[in-house]
Amino acid sequence: MKRLWLLFAQTVTVLVAVFFVVATLQPQWLGRRALPSVVPVFEAAPGSSPAAGDPGTVSLRAAAKAASPAVVSINTSKAPANNPNSADPWFRFFFGDQMDNQPQTGLGSGVILSPAGYVLTNNHVIEEADEIQVSLTDGRNAIAKVIGTDPETDLAVLKIDLTELPVITLGNSDALEIGDPVLAIGNPFGVGQTVTSGIVSALGRTQLGINTFENFIQTDAAINPGNSGGALVDVNGHLMGINTAIYSRSGGSMGIGFAIPTSTARSVMEAIVKDGQVTRGWIGVEPQDLTPELAQSFGVGVGSGVIITGVLQNGPAAQAGIRPGDVITRVKGREVKDVPQLLAAVAALPPGEKAEVDVLRRAETLKIEVTPGRRNLARQAMNRR
Repeated sequence: MKRLWLLFAQTVTVLVAVFFVVATLQPQWLGRRALPSVVPVFEAAPGSSPAAGDPGTVSLRAAAKAASPAVVSINTSKAPANNPNSADPWFRFFFGDQMDNQPQTGLGSGVILSPAGYVLTNNHVIEEADEIQVSLTDGRNAIAKVIGTDPETDLAVLKIDLTELPVITLGNSDALEIGDPVLAIGNPFGVGQTVTSGIVSALGRTQLGINTFENFIQTDAAINPGNSGGALVDVNGHLMGINTAIYSRSGGSMGIGFAIPTSTARSVMEAIVKDGQVTRGWIGVEPQDLTPELAQSFGVGVGSGVIITGVLQNGPAAQAGIRPGDVITRVKGREVKDVPQLLAAVAALPPGEKAEVDVLRRAETLKIEVTPGRRNLARQAMNRR
């Protein structure tokens, strides 16, 4: 009996072993599918991304491709300032060699706006530079000539003598709305041309203390040192503004950048190319925004005009009969709600041509004709207005 049980156990063991071997090496004999011997490879995404313009895509490659060739890098240099006593041997004996033989260099960006070679950039990029070199994306370089500058809007126009220049298409910056996608193109930190994306965060930013005339487009597209003078473009690659400044505590982008609208940049460039300078009107008044208390005392709403707190003696406004305490509500039909709007409206007046100004004086509305003078940067007596 014991021998029969032992024989049975050995037979079962052999059969189980045979079944295991067959199931592992030849599972088809048992009607089963073989188990995979390696980890499956997942399907990879296509090698190329969808082309811009395809339904459902968000690629901005077309805009970048259209605008980038017209955005240039600008390198400036300024000769070192030598101490006038540096040639005196006794001065050099006691104070050493005070001569700084290294030129001061600067970096920025610009935008080609004309086949004739006109380049628009920021005034602070090229200010006081002795030499300005413009570098194109196709590898060409040229020494630029300054055609004119406008420090009050921080714009400057350069000219380069090269042919077959790529030119950017001007867009309508007045049609921009908050939330519109935009690209910032420039040469940040000198690393080479860089494209960053964002949206329009705000429009009509004023009273930032950056320029005299302010009407900035605010964007969260990354703008860093070296981007100044570069392009802010829309999804079609059309120029919407000239990147000018950032708000930063570290020197780098914090998502708040400012650009000068194309509408402003275009008028400034046309004036500089035509006359070599921008001519603006001036009437000689000291304006102040209406506070709620002042507005209540004059019986008008806040933002309904600008109160005049001072008038320059024998200035255009004084000669026309404008007095301190008057509230200016319109200039040549253009409504003014705050000081920046008044400044812009007066600046747009052609010097020497009469313009009608709507004035509120003691609940009485007057229409006064003022002949503006020419705005002078050196004139400071009446807060440059």
